[in-house]
Amino acid sequence: MKLSQTVFAERRQRLMQKMTANSLAIIPAAQMQKRNSDVEYPFRQDSDFYYLTGFDEPEAVLLLLPGRETGETVLFCRDRDPLMEIWNGYRAGPQGVVSDYGMAEGHPVDEIDDRLPAMLNGIERIYYAIGQDEQLDQQIRHWLNLIRGQARQGAVAPTELVMLDHLLHEMRLFKTPEEQELMRRAGEISAWGHVRAMQSCRPGMYEYQLEAEILHCFMQNGCRQPAYSSIVGGGANACVLHYIENSAPLLDGDLVLIDAGCELDYYAGDITRTFPVSGTFSTEQAALYNLVLKAQLHCIEMIRPGVLWNAVHEASVQVLTEGLVELGLLQGEVADLIEQGAYRDFYMHRVGHWLGMDVHDVGDYKVEGEWRPLEPGMVMTVEPGLYVAADNTNVEPRWRGIGIRIEDDVLITANGCEVLTSAVPKQIDEIEALMANR
Repeated sequence: MKLSQTVFAERRQRLMQKMTANSLAIIPAAQMQKRNSDVEYPFRQDSDFYYLTGFDEPEAVLLLLPGRETGETVLFCRDRDPLMEIWNGYRAGPQGVVSDYGMAEGHPVDEIDDRLPAMLNGIERIYYAIGQDEQLDQQIRHWLNLIRGQARQGAVAPTELVMLDHLLHEMRLFKTPEEQELMRRAGEISAWGHVRAMQSCRPGMYEYQLEAEILHCFMQNGCRQPAYSSIVGGGANACVLHYIENSAPLLDGDLVLIDAGCELDYYAGDITRTFPVSGTFSTEQAALYNLVLKAQLHCIEMIRPGVLWNAVHEASVQVLTEGLVELGLLQGEVADLIEQGAYRDFYMHRVGHWLGMDVHDVGDYKVEGEWRPLEPGMVMTVEPGLYVAADNTNVEPRWRGIGIRIEDDVLITANGCEVLTSAVPKQIDEIEALMANR
Protein backbone atom coordinates (compact mmCIF):
# COMPACT_ATOMS: atom_id res chain seq x y z
CA MET A 1 0.00 0.00 0.00
CA LYS A 2 1.97 2.99 -1.28
CA LEU A 3 1.23 6.47 -2.52
CA SER A 4 1.72 7.13 -6.23
CA GLN A 5 4.27 9.55 -7.61
CA THR A 6 1.36 11.72 -8.76
CA VAL A 7 0.61 12.43 -5.08
CA PHE A 8 4.17 13.59 -4.38
CA ALA A 9 4.19 15.78 -7.51
CA GLU A 10 0.93 17.41 -6.43
CA ARG A 11 2.39 18.13 -3.01
CA ARG A 12 5.42 19.85 -4.54
CA GLN A 13 3.14 22.01 -6.67
CA ARG A 14 0.96 22.94 -3.71
CA LEU A 15 4.01 23.98 -1.72
CA MET A 16 5.44 26.04 -4.57
CA GLN A 17 2.11 27.85 -4.88
CA LYS A 18 2.58 29.02 -1.29
CA MET A 19 6.11 30.30 -1.95
CA THR A 20 6.80 33.84 -3.15
CA ALA A 21 7.98 34.59 -6.66
CA ASN A 22 11.71 34.38 -7.35
CA SER A 23 12.34 32.06 -4.41
CA LEU A 24 13.95 28.67 -3.79
CA ALA A 25 13.31 25.96 -1.21
CA ILE A 26 16.01 23.59 0.04
CA ILE A 27 14.85 20.31 1.63
CA PRO A 28 17.54 17.78 2.68
CA ALA A 29 17.15 14.03 3.04
CA ALA A 30 18.17 12.17 6.19
CA GLN A 31 21.70 10.86 6.62
CA MET A 32 22.79 7.39 7.60
CA GLN A 33 23.51 7.19 11.33
CA LYS A 34 26.33 5.08 12.72
CA ARG A 35 25.34 2.52 15.34
CA ASN A 36 28.73 1.06 16.18
CA SER A 37 31.94 0.13 14.37
CA ASP A 38 30.94 -0.65 10.75
CA VAL A 39 27.23 -0.97 11.53
CA GLU A 40 24.61 1.69 10.82
CA TYR A 41 21.09 2.09 12.14
CA PRO A 42 18.33 1.08 9.71
CA PHE A 43 17.71 4.06 7.45
CA ARG A 44 14.52 6.04 7.87
CA GLN A 45 13.98 8.96 5.51
CA ASP A 46 13.29 12.47 6.81
CA SER A 47 9.52 12.93 6.90
CA ASP A 48 9.46 16.36 5.21
CA PHE A 49 11.73 15.15 2.41
CA TYR A 50 9.76 11.94 1.87
CA TYR A 51 6.46 13.84 1.93
CA LEU A 52 7.60 15.80 -1.12
CA THR A 53 9.52 13.12 -3.02
CA GLY A 54 8.71 9.54 -2.06
CA PHE A 55 12.49 9.07 -2.45
CA ASP A 56 13.96 6.66 0.10
CA GLU A 57 17.72 7.20 -0.20
CA PRO A 58 20.06 9.15 2.09
CA GLU A 59 22.39 12.03 1.18
CA ALA A 60 19.98 13.80 -1.15
CA VAL A 61 18.81 17.42 -1.44
CA LEU A 62 15.58 18.62 -3.08
CA LEU A 63 15.32 22.09 -4.60
CA LEU A 64 12.01 23.73 -5.50
CA LEU A 65 12.20 26.74 -7.82
CA PRO A 66 8.67 27.95 -8.65
CA GLY A 67 8.40 29.47 -12.11
CA ARG A 68 11.85 28.36 -13.29
CA GLU A 69 11.59 27.88 -17.04
CA THR A 70 14.14 25.06 -17.22
CA GLY A 71 12.43 23.04 -14.49
CA GLU A 72 10.97 23.70 -11.06
CA THR A 73 12.20 20.55 -9.28
CA VAL A 74 15.85 19.55 -8.93
CA LEU A 75 17.10 16.60 -6.91
CA PHE A 76 20.74 16.06 -5.97
CA CYS A 77 21.33 12.43 -5.06
CA ARG A 78 24.04 9.80 -4.84
CA ASP A 79 25.40 8.85 -8.26
CA ARG A 80 25.21 5.28 -9.53
CA ASP A 81 28.14 3.22 -8.25
CA PRO A 82 28.20 -0.47 -9.29
CA LEU A 83 30.68 -1.45 -6.55
CA MET A 84 28.77 0.23 -3.73
CA GLU A 85 25.48 -1.11 -5.08
CA ILE A 86 26.84 -4.65 -4.76
CA TRP A 87 27.43 -4.02 -1.06
CA ASN A 88 24.57 -1.73 -0.06
CA GLY A 89 21.80 -1.95 -2.65
CA TYR A 90 20.70 -0.25 -5.82
CA ARG A 91 20.57 3.51 -6.28
CA ALA A 92 18.24 5.50 -8.46
CA GLY A 93 20.95 7.93 -9.55
CA PRO A 94 20.33 11.27 -11.31
CA GLN A 95 18.62 9.64 -14.29
CA GLY A 96 16.39 7.56 -12.05
CA VAL A 97 15.06 10.51 -10.08
CA VAL A 98 13.93 12.05 -13.36
CA SER A 99 12.42 8.92 -14.90
CA ASP A 100 11.00 7.32 -11.74
CA TYR A 101 10.39 10.21 -9.33
CA GLY A 102 9.17 12.96 -11.65
CA MET A 103 12.00 15.45 -11.14
CA ALA A 104 12.81 17.99 -13.83
CA GLU A 105 16.53 17.58 -13.18
CA GLY A 106 18.76 15.16 -11.33
CA HIS A 107 22.42 15.71 -10.45
CA PRO A 108 25.05 13.87 -8.39
CA VAL A 109 25.09 15.25 -4.87
CA ASP A 110 28.89 15.53 -5.15
CA GLU A 111 28.30 18.36 -7.63
CA ILE A 112 26.05 20.44 -5.39
CA ASP A 113 28.79 22.91 -4.40
CA ASP A 114 29.49 23.60 -8.05
CA ARG A 115 25.90 23.86 -9.26
CA LEU A 116 23.82 25.31 -6.48
CA PRO A 117 25.46 28.75 -6.10
CA ALA A 118 24.56 29.52 -9.71
CA MET A 119 20.94 28.57 -8.99
CA LEU A 120 20.89 30.93 -6.00
CA ASN A 121 22.19 33.87 -8.03
CA GLY A 122 19.35 36.37 -8.41
CA ILE A 123 17.02 34.52 -6.04
CA GLU A 124 15.42 36.85 -3.47
CA ARG A 125 14.24 34.41 -0.81
CA ILE A 126 15.44 31.00 0.42
CA TYR A 127 13.01 28.70 2.25
CA TYR A 128 14.95 26.38 4.51
CA ALA A 129 14.62 24.77 7.96
CA ILE A 130 17.81 26.15 9.46
CA GLY A 131 19.23 24.43 12.55
CA GLN A 132 18.31 20.86 11.66
CA ASP A 133 21.35 19.94 9.54
CA GLU A 134 24.51 21.71 10.71
CA GLN A 135 26.58 20.56 7.74
CA LEU A 136 24.04 21.90 5.24
CA ASP A 137 23.66 25.11 7.27
CA GLN A 138 27.39 25.69 6.76
CA GLN A 139 27.18 24.86 3.07
CA ILE A 140 24.39 27.39 2.55
CA ARG A 141 26.43 30.08 4.29
CA HIS A 142 29.35 29.16 2.04
CA TRP A 143 27.19 29.39 -1.11
CA LEU A 144 25.84 32.78 -0.06
CA ASN A 145 29.34 34.09 0.58
CA LEU A 146 30.45 32.88 -2.86
CA ILE A 147 27.65 34.85 -4.51
CA ARG A 148 28.34 37.93 -2.40
CA GLY A 149 31.99 37.71 -3.45
CA GLN A 150 30.92 37.98 -7.09
CA ALA A 151 28.86 41.14 -6.64
CA ARG A 152 31.21 43.17 -8.85
CA GLN A 153 30.56 40.68 -11.63
CA GLY A 154 26.83 41.32 -11.31
CA ALA A 155 25.91 38.42 -9.01
CA VAL A 156 22.98 39.09 -6.65
CA ALA A 157 22.71 37.08 -3.44
CA PRO A 158 19.38 36.22 -1.74
CA THR A 159 18.37 38.76 0.90
CA GLU A 160 15.86 36.68 2.88
CA LEU A 161 16.06 33.34 4.65
CA VAL A 162 12.62 32.08 5.72
CA MET A 163 11.86 28.98 7.75
CA LEU A 164 10.10 26.44 5.55
CA ASP A 165 8.54 24.58 8.47
CA HIS A 166 5.27 26.48 8.78
CA LEU A 167 4.26 26.22 5.12
CA LEU A 168 5.17 22.56 4.82
CA HIS A 169 3.93 21.43 8.22
CA GLU A 170 0.56 23.10 7.75
CA MET A 171 0.19 21.01 4.59
CA ARG A 172 1.15 17.83 6.45
CA LEU A 173 -1.36 18.55 9.22
CA PHE A 174 -4.33 18.01 6.90
CA LYS A 175 -4.49 14.46 5.56
CA THR A 176 -5.79 13.83 2.05
CA PRO A 177 -8.12 10.88 1.35
CA GLU A 178 -5.09 8.82 0.24
CA GLU A 179 -3.29 9.57 3.50
CA GLN A 180 -6.43 8.85 5.52
CA GLU A 181 -6.69 5.43 3.93
CA LEU A 182 -3.04 4.68 4.78
CA MET A 183 -3.60 5.75 8.37
CA ARG A 184 -6.79 3.72 8.54
CA ARG A 185 -4.79 0.66 7.49
CA ALA A 186 -1.93 1.50 9.89
CA GLY A 187 -4.49 1.75 12.70
CA GLU A 188 -5.98 -1.59 11.76
CA ILE A 189 -2.61 -3.40 11.69
CA SER A 190 -1.61 -1.76 14.96
CA ALA A 191 -4.88 -2.95 16.49
CA TRP A 192 -4.19 -6.51 15.37
CA GLY A 193 -0.85 -6.36 17.18
CA HIS A 194 -2.55 -5.38 20.42
CA VAL A 195 -5.15 -8.12 20.07
CA ARG A 196 -2.34 -10.63 19.54
CA ALA A 197 -0.64 -9.33 22.71
CA MET A 198 -3.81 -9.82 24.75
CA GLN A 199 -4.24 -13.33 23.39
CA SER A 200 -0.59 -14.23 24.02
CA CYS A 201 -0.07 -12.78 27.49
CA ARG A 202 0.63 -15.17 30.35
CA PRO A 203 2.02 -14.65 33.87
CA GLY A 204 5.74 -15.39 33.82
CA MET A 205 6.34 -14.03 30.33
CA TYR A 206 8.79 -11.17 29.98
CA GLU A 207 7.78 -7.78 28.67
CA TYR A 208 10.07 -8.19 25.67
CA GLN A 209 8.33 -11.43 24.73
CA LEU A 210 5.03 -9.59 24.54
CA GLU A 211 6.73 -6.89 22.49
CA ALA A 212 7.95 -9.61 20.11
CA GLU A 213 4.39 -10.78 19.54
CA ILE A 214 3.36 -7.27 18.52
CA LEU A 215 6.34 -6.73 16.21
CA HIS A 216 5.72 -10.12 14.62
CA CYS A 217 2.17 -9.04 13.77
CA PHE A 218 3.38 -5.74 12.32
CA MET A 219 5.94 -7.40 10.07
CA GLN A 220 3.60 -10.16 8.98
CA ASN A 221 1.31 -7.43 7.69
CA GLY A 222 3.90 -5.49 5.73
CA CYS A 223 5.25 -3.06 8.33
CA ARG A 224 8.99 -3.54 8.68
CA GLN A 225 9.29 -1.33 11.74
CA PRO A 226 7.20 0.22 14.51
CA ALA A 227 6.40 3.91 14.39
CA TYR A 228 8.28 4.40 17.68
CA SER A 229 9.94 2.35 20.39
CA SER A 230 7.26 0.10 21.84
CA ILE A 231 6.34 0.50 25.51
CA VAL A 232 5.47 -2.72 27.35
CA GLY A 233 5.27 -1.94 31.06
CA GLY A 234 4.03 -4.47 33.59
CA GLY A 235 3.01 -3.47 37.11
CA ALA A 236 4.62 -0.27 38.36
CA ASN A 237 6.61 0.03 35.11
CA ALA A 238 3.37 1.30 33.56
CA CYS A 239 3.78 4.44 35.68
CA VAL A 240 6.92 5.39 33.71
CA LEU A 241 5.46 7.24 30.75
CA HIS A 242 8.22 6.43 28.25
CA TYR A 243 9.32 3.08 29.64
CA ILE A 244 11.07 1.14 26.85
CA GLU A 245 13.38 -1.26 28.71
CA ASN A 246 10.71 -3.98 28.37
CA SER A 247 12.90 -6.38 30.36
CA ALA A 248 10.87 -7.34 33.45
CA PRO A 249 8.72 -10.42 34.05
CA LEU A 250 4.94 -10.05 33.86
CA LEU A 251 3.43 -11.00 37.20
CA ASP A 252 0.07 -12.53 38.03
CA GLY A 253 -2.17 -9.82 39.51
CA ASP A 254 -0.48 -6.93 37.68
CA LEU A 255 -1.68 -4.89 34.74
CA VAL A 256 0.46 -4.45 31.64
CA LEU A 257 0.39 -1.22 29.62
CA ILE A 258 1.33 -1.50 25.94
CA ASP A 259 1.87 1.61 23.83
CA ALA A 260 2.77 0.46 20.31
CA GLY A 261 1.96 1.22 16.70
CA CYS A 262 3.21 0.21 13.28
CA GLU A 263 4.55 2.43 10.51
CA LEU A 264 2.99 1.80 7.10
CA ASP A 265 4.61 3.59 4.15
CA TYR A 266 5.80 6.31 6.53
CA TYR A 267 2.44 6.75 8.31
CA ALA A 268 2.10 5.92 12.00
CA GLY A 269 -0.38 4.05 14.08
CA ASP A 270 -0.36 4.80 17.82
CA ILE A 271 -2.40 2.70 20.26
CA THR A 272 -2.23 2.17 24.01
CA ARG A 273 -4.12 -0.55 25.81
CA THR A 274 -3.87 -1.67 29.43
CA PHE A 275 -5.02 -5.13 30.49
CA PRO A 276 -4.51 -7.68 33.30
CA VAL A 277 -1.68 -10.17 32.93
CA SER A 278 -3.93 -12.86 34.41
CA GLY A 279 -6.91 -11.93 32.24
CA THR A 280 -9.06 -10.54 35.08
CA PHE A 281 -9.09 -7.02 36.55
CA SER A 282 -8.99 -6.55 40.31
CA THR A 283 -11.52 -4.22 41.98
CA GLU A 284 -9.06 -1.31 42.20
CA GLN A 285 -7.70 -1.89 38.70
CA ALA A 286 -11.21 -1.93 37.27
CA ALA A 287 -12.21 1.24 39.11
CA LEU A 288 -9.26 3.24 37.77
CA TYR A 289 -9.55 1.65 34.33
CA ASN A 290 -13.21 2.55 33.97
CA LEU A 291 -12.45 6.12 35.00
CA VAL A 292 -9.79 6.47 32.29
CA LEU A 293 -12.12 4.85 29.76
CA LYS A 294 -14.95 7.21 30.75
CA ALA A 295 -12.64 10.19 30.15
CA GLN A 296 -11.49 8.84 26.79
CA LEU A 297 -14.97 8.09 25.49
CA HIS A 298 -16.19 11.51 26.62
CA CYS A 299 -13.32 13.23 24.79
CA ILE A 300 -13.87 11.25 21.59
CA GLU A 301 -17.59 12.04 21.72
CA MET A 302 -16.90 15.78 21.74
CA ILE A 303 -14.43 15.78 18.83
CA ARG A 304 -15.80 17.52 15.75
CA PRO A 305 -14.91 20.53 13.57
CA GLY A 306 -14.86 23.78 15.50
CA VAL A 307 -13.96 22.30 18.88
CA LEU A 308 -10.82 23.94 20.25
CA TRP A 309 -7.78 21.69 20.60
CA ASN A 310 -7.35 22.47 24.28
CA ALA A 311 -11.03 21.92 25.07
CA VAL A 312 -10.50 18.18 24.61
CA HIS A 313 -7.67 18.16 27.14
CA GLU A 314 -9.67 20.26 29.60
CA ALA A 315 -12.54 17.80 29.34
CA SER A 316 -10.22 14.91 30.21
CA VAL A 317 -8.95 16.80 33.26
CA GLN A 318 -12.50 17.48 34.43
CA VAL A 319 -13.64 13.86 34.17
CA LEU A 320 -10.49 12.40 35.73
CA THR A 321 -10.42 14.85 38.62
CA GLU A 322 -14.08 14.20 39.42
CA GLY A 323 -13.39 10.47 39.41
CA LEU A 324 -10.29 10.75 41.58
CA VAL A 325 -12.34 12.61 44.18
CA GLU A 326 -15.10 9.98 44.06
CA LEU A 327 -12.53 7.20 44.54
CA GLY A 328 -10.85 9.06 47.41
CA LEU A 329 -7.45 9.56 45.76
CA LEU A 330 -7.98 13.33 45.88
CA GLN A 331 -9.80 15.33 48.53
CA GLY A 332 -11.39 18.72 48.00
CA GLU A 333 -13.56 20.66 45.59
CA VAL A 334 -13.07 19.61 41.96
CA ALA A 335 -12.73 23.17 40.64
CA ASP A 336 -10.11 24.03 43.27
CA LEU A 337 -8.17 20.83 42.61
CA ILE A 338 -8.09 21.57 38.88
CA GLU A 339 -6.96 25.14 39.48
CA GLN A 340 -4.21 23.91 41.82
CA GLY A 341 -3.14 21.21 39.35
CA ALA A 342 -3.56 18.50 41.99
CA TYR A 343 -4.54 15.97 39.31
CA ARG A 344 -1.01 16.18 37.86
CA ASP A 345 0.22 13.76 40.53
CA PHE A 346 -1.80 11.14 38.62
CA TYR A 347 -2.24 12.63 35.13
CA MET A 348 0.86 14.50 34.03
CA HIS A 349 0.60 14.57 30.24
CA ARG A 350 -1.69 16.07 27.63
CA VAL A 351 -4.68 14.16 26.28
CA GLY A 352 -3.20 13.77 22.81
CA HIS A 353 -1.08 14.99 19.91
CA TRP A 354 -1.20 15.27 16.13
CA LEU A 355 -0.52 12.01 14.29
CA GLY A 356 0.73 11.41 10.77
CA MET A 357 4.13 10.64 9.29
CA ASP A 358 5.64 11.26 12.71
CA VAL A 359 4.05 9.77 15.79
CA HIS A 360 4.18 13.22 17.37
CA ASP A 361 3.34 14.87 14.10
CA VAL A 362 3.93 18.40 12.91
CA GLY A 363 1.42 21.24 12.94
CA ASP A 364 0.73 24.22 15.18
CA TYR A 365 -1.54 23.73 18.18
CA LYS A 366 -2.12 27.46 18.45
CA VAL A 367 -2.78 30.05 15.74
CA GLU A 368 -1.96 33.68 16.55
CA GLY A 369 -1.71 32.77 20.23
CA GLU A 370 -5.10 31.04 20.42
CA TRP A 371 -5.85 27.33 20.58
CA ARG A 372 -6.81 26.27 17.09
CA PRO A 373 -10.17 24.69 16.28
CA LEU A 374 -10.24 21.15 14.96
CA GLU A 375 -10.84 20.81 11.21
CA PRO A 376 -11.63 17.91 8.86
CA GLY A 377 -8.54 16.02 7.77
CA MET A 378 -6.64 16.41 11.02
CA VAL A 379 -5.68 13.24 12.88
CA MET A 380 -5.05 13.26 16.63
CA THR A 381 -4.60 10.78 19.42
CA VAL A 382 -6.87 10.66 22.46
CA GLU A 383 -4.98 9.11 25.37
CA PRO A 384 -5.96 10.01 28.93
CA GLY A 385 -4.22 8.09 31.68
CA LEU A 386 -3.84 7.66 35.41
CA TYR A 387 -0.58 6.65 37.09
CA VAL A 388 -0.35 5.92 40.81
CA ALA A 389 3.35 5.67 41.62
CA ALA A 390 4.42 2.73 43.73
CA ASP A 391 5.95 5.12 46.29
CA ASN A 392 2.96 7.47 46.50
CA THR A 393 2.29 7.46 50.25
CA ASN A 394 -0.61 9.92 49.88
CA VAL A 395 -2.93 7.13 48.75
CA GLU A 396 -3.92 3.80 50.22
CA PRO A 397 -1.54 0.93 49.40
CA ARG A 398 -4.21 -0.86 47.32
CA TRP A 399 -3.97 1.85 44.63
CA ARG A 400 -0.18 2.02 44.40
CA GLY A 401 1.72 0.82 41.36
CA ILE A 402 -1.26 0.94 39.00
CA GLY A 403 -0.65 2.68 35.67
CA ILE A 404 -3.36 2.92 33.01
CA ARG A 405 -3.53 4.63 29.62
CA ILE A 406 -6.05 4.10 26.82
CA GLU A 407 -5.21 5.59 23.43
CA ASP A 408 -6.86 5.66 20.02
CA ASP A 409 -6.22 7.46 16.74
CA VAL A 410 -9.02 9.80 15.70
CA LEU A 411 -9.65 11.40 12.30
CA ILE A 412 -11.70 14.60 12.34
CA THR A 413 -14.40 14.38 9.66
CA ALA A 414 -16.90 16.88 8.26
CA ASN A 415 -19.59 15.85 10.75
CA GLY A 416 -17.61 14.52 13.71
CA CYS A 417 -14.81 12.00 13.91
CA GLU A 418 -13.75 8.47 13.03
CA VAL A 419 -11.78 6.22 15.38
CA LEU A 420 -9.14 4.55 13.20
CA THR A 421 -8.09 2.02 15.85
CA SER A 422 -11.39 0.57 16.99
CA ALA A 423 -10.42 -3.01 16.04
CA VAL A 424 -8.86 -3.63 19.45
CA PRO A 425 -11.23 -3.92 22.45
CA LYS A 426 -11.13 -1.57 25.41
CA GLN A 427 -14.24 -2.35 27.47
CA ILE A 428 -13.38 -4.51 30.49
CA ASP A 429 -15.83 -7.28 29.60
CA GLU A 430 -14.51 -7.40 26.02
CA ILE A 431 -10.89 -7.63 27.18
CA GLU A 432 -11.62 -10.32 29.74
CA ALA A 433 -13.64 -12.32 27.22
CA LEU A 434 -10.86 -12.13 24.65
CA MET A 435 -8.24 -13.20 27.16
CA ALA A 436 -10.43 -16.02 28.49
CA ASN A 437 -10.20 -17.69 25.08
CA ARG A 438 -6.40 -17.80 25.03
